[in-house]
Amino acid sequence: MLTITKTEANRVDIDLSGKIDSEEMAKGLDDLLDMSQDVNAGRMLYTITSFAFPDLGAMAVEMARLPKLIGLLGRYDRCAVLCDTGWIRTAAEIEGALFPGIDIKGFELSERDTAEAWLAES
Repeated sequence: MLTITKTEANRVDIDLSGKIDSEEMAKGLDDLLDMSQDVNAGRMLYTITSFAFPDLGAMAVEMARLPKLIGLLGRYDRCAVLCDTGWIRTAAEIEGALFPGIDIKGFELSERDTAEAWLAES
């Protein structure tokens, strides 16, 4: 399941759980791109539970939208990644170091309040 929710004018939440297929990936990424059009200095809360690698079709969908997704990064200043898997949190923080302008920080699922507080900081 991949769900995108715009909770505030400059805030988008992403919830990813389990394995997703190409249809779910396409809808989720299109929703993310659409909901992010008017975001500036945005915040993102990305919650990942029961992670499973997406199928090949879903990965192809993501690759096809990669240029737009990279452009999207400029609309966000901070992204908190909540996940029960340590290597995903670490990978998210490495990704944040590779893309200037966005600060990405990983949190355990139990640290939601801390992640929310971090996102609220200016």
